[in-house]
Amino acid sequence: MFSQLPLAVFSMMIPAIFHRPSRFSYSSQWCIGLLPLLLQPVIVHATILDSRSQTLASTNGTTSVWIIEDTYAGETFFDTFDFFTGPDPTHGTVNYTTEEFAFANGLAFVTDNIVYMKGDNTTWLAPNVNRNSVRISSQKQYNTGLFILDANKAPWGCGVWPAWWTLGGGQWPYTGEIDIIEGVHDNEHNQVTWHTGPSACANANFTGSIVTTNGQPNLVCDGGGVFAMKWDDEGIAVWSFYRAAVPQDIIDGVPSPSSWGIPVAVLEPSGCDPITNFVNHSIVFDITFCGDWAGNSYATSGCPGTCPDHLQDPSNFDDAEWSINTLKVYKKVTLQGPAVNAAEHLIFETARWTSWVLIPVIIVGIFWV
Repeated sequence: MFSQLPLAVFSMMIPAIFHRPSRFSYSSQWCIGLLPLLLQPVIVHATILDSRSQTLASTNGTTSVWIIEDTYAGETFFDTFDFFTGPDPTHGTVNYTTEEFAFANGLAFVTDNIVYMKGDNTTWLAPNVNRNSVRISSQKQYNTGLFILDANKAPWGCGVWPAWWTLGGGQWPYTGEIDIIEGVHDNEHNQVTWHTGPSACANANFTGSIVTTNGQPNLVCDGGGVFAMKWDDEGIAVWSFYRAAVPQDIIDGVPSPSSWGIPVAVLEPSGCDPITNFVNHSIVFDITFCGDWAGNSYATSGCPGTCPDHLQDPSNFDDAEWSINTLKVYKKVTLQGPAVNAAEHLIFETARWTSWVLIPVIIVGIFWV
């Protein structure tokens, strides 16, 4: 999201996407108004994915599983997020509101356990006036994890610039930034981006691929879908699934990324250490307008008029909203011995704990009688 400051020194984009300098990014196709679910052909200097990085089992008999760490959902979703109210670092024509204002004016709310965040779509603006919107950041910071977002809709529309991303604590960009969902206007593209400090990842290896079903791009995305970002010592990878293609292990709450196929974008650990270059990350959602990307690319986007003029009419922003079912964060746990799935491990741990607790209780009960 920080496009105008010196940052990472490697970049790759497809021609249709506005070029934001000095970073690596990977662009995928969006379904308008819903989650981005597929990729368009791109030319990349790709590395061959090492098959060993796609499995959690190792040759010495150890294995790793992903177990739930945090669930953000329903009425408690906003309880552990802070509302950012400062100036937009990307120079958007936006006013990020307080939590109180957002809830009082329908910019943030929960209905039927679905979380909504919106840009204002009711107020006519005078020229050069900022439009109200929302940006939130998780109070908790993470150092690695598996982040799985289940959403019905991502914001879209001319002049609209939404993002779901993670941001490192401390001085940007030295603690990194990971843009998981980011796009502008109606151009049907998602841009996955990694930001690091200057020269930190100059020799990074990265790759991406087209996601297809039965040989055809995944153009059907009614009902939203799922985005997943895995960040561990094996690198950073992003997957996207439209609703009908969400892996069963995600639905069951025992995610197994090694079974999901090739990610849409990967940052390999060789040449860019994912642990030292990405530190203390908060989860961020936002919706901004115009600004460094949406504003500068507006004239070539096919959108009508100018971005400042378009911003005045509130009806232009009826689709500038997030609709979220759940955001789940999993942590990686390494086990010893033969590979077992997460469900088996949890059952075993539960049984062991139960035996240590209940047996003494039963014994005490016998003596008491």
